[in-house]
Amino acid sequence: MRKKGIIVRKGMKIQKQISQKAYRSTDGFLRHYQQLVKDVVIPYQYTVLQDKAEGVEKSHVIQNFINAGKALAGQDVGDGFYGMVFQDSDLAKWLEAVAYILEQFPDAELEQTADELIDLVEKAQDSDGYLNTYFTIKDKEKRWTNLLEGHELYCSGHMMEAAVAYYETTGKDKLLRVMERNAEHIYKRFVTEKTPGYPGHPEVELALLKMYRACGNRHCLELAKHFIDVRGVDANYYEKEIAARDWVVWGNDATNYEYQQSGKPVREQKDATGHSVRAVYLYTGMADLASETDDEELLQACRNLWKSVVHRRMYVTGGIGSSVEGEAFTVDYDLPNDTAYAETCASIGLMFFASRMLENEVKREYADIMELAFYNTVLAGMQLDGKRFFYVNPLEVLPGTSGVIKTHRHTLPARPTWYACACCPPNVARLLASFGKYAYGENEDMVFCHMYAAGTVAFENGMEMECKTGYPYEYQVTYEIKHGGKGIAVRVPAYSKEFTLLKNGKEAKYEMRDGYVYLEEVQDGDVIVLKLDGTAHFVYTSSKVAANTGMTAIKRGPLVYCFEGVDNAEDVLSLRLKKDSKIEIRDFEAALLGGTEKITVEALRMQDAHDSEEEGLYMIKPPVEIPCTATAVPYYTWGNRGENQMRVWINYI
Repeated sequence: MRKKGIIVRKGMKIQKQISQKAYRSTDGFLRHYQQLVKDVVIPYQYTVLQDKAEGVEKSHVIQNFINAGKALAGQDVGDGFYGMVFQDSDLAKWLEAVAYILEQFPDAELEQTADELIDLVEKAQDSDGYLNTYFTIKDKEKRWTNLLEGHELYCSGHMMEAAVAYYETTGKDKLLRVMERNAEHIYKRFVTEKTPGYPGHPEVELALLKMYRACGNRHCLELAKHFIDVRGVDANYYEKEIAARDWVVWGNDATNYEYQQSGKPVREQKDATGHSVRAVYLYTGMADLASETDDEELLQACRNLWKSVVHRRMYVTGGIGSSVEGEAFTVDYDLPNDTAYAETCASIGLMFFASRMLENEVKREYADIMELAFYNTVLAGMQLDGKRFFYVNPLEVLPGTSGVIKTHRHTLPARPTWYACACCPPNVARLLASFGKYAYGENEDMVFCHMYAAGTVAFENGMEMECKTGYPYEYQVTYEIKHGGKGIAVRVPAYSKEFTLLKNGKEAKYEMRDGYVYLEEVQDGDVIVLKLDGTAHFVYTSSKVAANTGMTAIKRGPLVYCFEGVDNAEDVLSLRLKKDSKIEIRDFEAALLGGTEKITVEALRMQDAHDSEEEGLYMIKPPVEIPCTATAVPYYTWGNRGENQMRVWINYI
């Protein structure tokens, strides 16, 4: 069935992500970050995985795989297993990042290193296909007896993603075959033998769907569907599991159904609850399965959950998960700034969810949120030098309080070099390296531009084009069509109330649907130019959000800005913005924070008025209002100039 340039077929995606081979970055913002991942992030993280990084907590990840291989060969395992129960996933995400980077920057030495690590993974796989170093080294008899905490399926999922990425980039299928055997092992246990249970930490669902498309093995599709379909049907499963064993990892509460998204079957869930990363990984798998199998009921559940996250439980930065307790969603409109959790991995997962929703229905909001999360929380998760990382991304930081007192200990004022639970650093690396897959999509008739990424794209449908842009600091995007014959659909962000679309220098005739401009057909040599409105503006929160009463923030395009003490006399607490004043965008400074633009706005500094020289906590006289200029920088750059105060939301008058 054809409708206005979009192929709609029963059981098939409206459009799909491009392959990782399709996109090649050329210059600009994204190229800089991908070069950083290649030159700094991947080598640095490799030294961590090898336990060779100075001043960094021991990882033992690679040694765990070596020791697992020894255990299976009947050899002495030496120092055994060290680290978290999910430590294997750190290597998996690193390998996946390597796969994507090799596509952008071929490197024989890096590829050989990856091949050698894959050999270790293969040797760590048991003869029945089981793969997990924690249980292989520590206690094989406990395999599959603690789905609540054991993370076996989570680790398998991440290694499956790495296997697919490495196969698609290099054509080498060793890891893919290892993980196909692993998938068959899992299929036998949970489908063939009908063993009850579902993942404590969702992830394998989305990975199995990638495996299905890479291998063509329907068992992977069936297994993904099985885990999604059975989740929450027996809400008491984890309680039964605990009753049947005499050991724990952390002692998770099996009755906390919201935490593990298991209180109801997924098709009945309407509110985003519990651990935010687990939630959006689950929702990603659900959305992917919905488009793969044309499951309208599952898609409607995804729509409901999307609205819950984005319309009621998301920070202005695209951060999600407002509580340190359970790293979790709480209730609608509970969005504290100084104790926000907003895990980096959660915003990456939100991008995954948005991308899969776009495969069901091409709507601007999904891409808008994908972009918002990327340019703010995801990028803020890594120091500009690529060697330090935030797990938590608060919207307000006060040195001496943040990272110190018990309620704020998680909101660090400076990025650490690594973590014992190191899920976020390699997650950022793999997202940055694979950005093109999220920026572009296609079907047989049309190419889709969801985000703006400078570079060349060679689509499977035959279209080829080059994107040129200085986004997110310049607001003109140019698409030069190298090989046409198909249509093109380009998102116009909701923030750009005015825009211009040109085709070969003249205003283009287009159709606007759900926030995308559609040109039915473009030909070789056509030049499409989209001019967006990059005006900076104030942002206000719903009055239902108690934390932001009487406050405003500043946003330009996809970038949320924040105020740091280093730019504001070391004191942002006393600032009050004049909401009617003009927001000034300063000239781009290449030497500032990796290259950025400051924003200034008229403000007042509130100076306490004391009755005597002795300072007191409370006073009768109102504060003295001193006119000043407040300066803001993009949120993703904060924390790169030493510890100082930071706020996104500022009181206004």
